[in-house]
Amino acid sequence: MSVLRFLLFPFAALYDLITAVRNRLYDRGYKPAVKFDVPVISVGNLAVGGTGKTPLAEHLIRLLSPEFKIATLSRGYGRKTKGFRVANESDSAATIGDEPFQIYKKFGNQVHVTVGEERAYAIPMLLQDHEDITAIILDDAYQHRSVIPGLSILLTEYQNPFYNDFLLPVGRLREAKSGAVRADVIVVTKCPDHLTDDEVMEIEGHIHAYAVKPVFFSKIRYADPVAFGHTQAEFSKNVILVSAIANSHILEEYVRKSFSLIRHFSFRDHYVITESDLNDIETVLKKQAGGTCILTTEKDMVKLKRNELREQVNRLPIFYLPIETEFIRNGKDFDTLVLSFMRSFKPD
Repeated sequence: MSVLRFLLFPFAALYDLITAVRNRLYDRGYKPAVKFDVPVISVGNLAVGGTGKTPLAEHLIRLLSPEFKIATLSRGYGRKTKGFRVANESDSAATIGDEPFQIYKKFGNQVHVTVGEERAYAIPMLLQDHEDITAIILDDAYQHRSVIPGLSILLTEYQNPFYNDFLLPVGRLREAKSGAVRADVIVVTKCPDHLTDDEVMEIEGHIHAYAVKPVFFSKIRYADPVAFGHTQAEFSKNVILVSAIANSHILEEYVRKSFSLIRHFSFRDHYVITESDLNDIETVLKKQAGGTCILTTEKDMVKLKRNELREQVNRLPIFYLPIETEFIRNGKDFDTLVLSFMRSFKPD
């Protein structure tokens, strides 16, 4: 452990005290929390950064939408607007956030995509405006305890599981590891393709030390690249990778294995790629002998399609990688658990 991390431990202890007091106030009913008559599924994590919440939320939409009318509700991180907002054709990543906009562009009218900082106030507004809603998916709401979910799904990343982590600012945890006990289901995300039985048992043992709950394992599945810039461009395996996501090492590893990676322009999570950034990327592109393209993520694609970049993007050979969550062991059991909750839901 580095000297800096050691010096940060007193701050982590203070952070632990603050979050523990807050959770205790909710646990004992001193801070108000509300439960709604419509089933609410929360998808969240204990750590900051990307654990695959949006792909998991999209999996739930695909699973539930044939039978239920779904609404998603998130804070809309990075948006330039405030308050409650229902996505419509005039919206963009700037008005509702990149991840909600990604869901809106992918599913359209199949789901009501909404954002609001205060979920306890946003949900009544949502239900008043859309009486057809029969289920709400809360994105990144594990610490948002003013709403009591009917089903709480906690995600933890295979490479950085919560049980090996530390509280901020020493590590990445937003609250103590013991907070995992509030989950109904725990999903280990971004797993390698093949997990041995011994690995599964070891991971489950670590998790069950904090929460004896069902544990599932999933991985990221990338589909074939899709053009969205110069639509006549043909995909080349020589790629310049552009990403503004958390924990981009998994993406880079996949690209290195599947294509020939020339350079990776890696920005911080939720970063809005600018015209100047595209100029730098285009400069590298022009130095190549030809047969090279730009590859980015689905999340970054929705930000690159904004009006001020349209002319520049339309002349470049830019492709994005569609992404989905795929369960690698007991996915049918996960789907059955979620559907059983939905079908048996009875408000208190």
